Amino acid sequence: MSDFERELVKALNELLGNRGIAYRLKQHKYATQIMDILVDSPLREFYCGIECKSVSQEKGTNALYFSQHFTTTRNGSHQIERITDFLRRSGRIGFLAVEIRKGSGKSRTTFLIPWKEVERRFNSEESGLPLREIEKYPELRREGKKYVIEEVVWRKAIELAERNDVIEHH
Repeated sequence: MSDFERELVKALNELLGNRGIAYRLKQHKYATQIMDILVDSPLREFYCGIECKSVSQEKGTNALYFSQHFTTTRNGSHQIERITDFLRRSGRIGFLAVEIRKGSGKSRTTFLIPWKEVERRFNSEESGLPLREIEKYPELRREGKKYVIEEVVWRKAIELAERNDVIEHH
């Protein structure tokens, strides 16, 4: 498990308190992992799955690419299609958490994108999500080396996911 995913699970559990539990399924070498983080809760606004991606802006990455940053199985099943199917069948709300690493000595930032927007962009045959657009979604605050998910930020992310609003990109 990456530090990013571990930090996000801790931040989610801090946010949830006794309202639910966030956890990471153990990854197995020959089994596909459905999503990076699952949250179980009796409350709809917390019952979700989160896929985590980390990109290095320092190395020149200016977008999260569907072909480069997501996997495709030997039989041609794309990771976005598999996650979309899981979310639909499980009834979970979905998010893509994108961590943007800006280089040594600079703070990392993470943004929560509603999975429906990822799916829409993938199905419209766009190549990916530009970082400048990703940065318009709700941002998870950092305190030192840990993430803090504030209630207001989570509510905004849920509102975007539930209403399926998209942020205008010009």
